[in-house]
Amino acid sequence: MGRIASWVKSHRPMYDRATQHPFVIGISDGSVDLSAFRRWLAWKQSDDESDMEILLGGMASLSDELAWFRKEASKWDVKLVGIVPQKANLEYCSLMLPEVDYAVAITAFWAIETVYQESFSLCLDNGSKTPEELMETCQRWGSANFGHYCRSLQKIADRCLEKASSDIIQKAEEAFVCVLEHEVNFWNMSCGE
Repeated sequence: MGRIASWVKSHRPMYDRATQHPFVIGISDGSVDLSAFRRWLAWKQSDDESDMEILLGGMASLSDELAWFRKEASKWDVKLVGIVPQKANLEYCSLMLPEVDYAVAITAFWAIETVYQESFSLCLDNGSKTPEELMETCQRWGSANFGHYCRSLQKIADRCLEKASSDIIQKAEEAFVCVLEHEVNFWNMSCGE
């Protein structure tokens, strides 16, 4: 068992709160309040894209993801101009600052992507009652292809952590738990909590 898998196991209650949040379950069972979905779309995008675009420059999949959020925000009549970043957004972004060790950053990145993948894959399960207008969202992150991408990120993170010092390993685990906490807070924020 790799280090990442052992952390998922040891932090299972928090991991489950992040990947099986009532917001996503609400999408899956069709009970989601669409205003909560609009809130979720709004916090995912900033009206100052210059920093974001520079940071994401060569990462085509993330650039595509941002374009998708803009398209969806427009479709759902979510105004992205003048949005003030929430405290949770600012804290989340601190995990990707240049001074953060690569093993810590890739662990945090894996956790971010994997929470989405596992969460939205619930909405694609047989028997889910995901509203048709939210299926594209669920297919974007819940797909088998995105799951494969997340498992590839996990392998990279595990490989980096194998070579890391105990200090870096501790920081990476703290980043993992921090991501889970932020994801729960983001889902809560989407629900208006």
